[in-house]
Amino acid sequence: MLRKFKIAIDGKEYLVEMEEIGGVQQPVQAPVAAAPVAPVAAPAEQAAPAPTAAAVSAASGDAMTAPMPGTILRLLVNIGDEVKENQPLMILEAMKMENEVVANHAGKVAGIHVNQGQVVNAGDALITIA
Repeated sequence: MLRKFKIAIDGKEYLVEMEEIGGVQQPVQAPVAAAPVAPVAAPAEQAAPAPTAAAVSAASGDAMTAPMPGTILRLLVNIGDEVKENQPLMILEAMKMENEVVANHAGKVAGIHVNQGQVVNAGDALITIA
């Protein structure tokens, strides 16, 4: 069974997946909110406005999912935009590389389920195209 953990090393947060091997299966408890780690940031980063949660909508079963864990750097479309197949929708940073998440089919953006700067895991819902 894979378990996910968020750890902080020298003020930088990392998401880690670990597989439990052997031992007694422990019941899964609801996650407990940890105290936020104050990142050491340059003054320019502190002045940047925080992303708004207003653009995030609930994910449906047909939402496109994250191909790998990473951080959403930029959203390139808005809800209601018409998109073509293979059109870039957002930029996902993973392992210090910027990866384009592209539309798997043409349609209209029905929902965006992430914010700029949000950390996502592989399989997390990103966007729905109707």
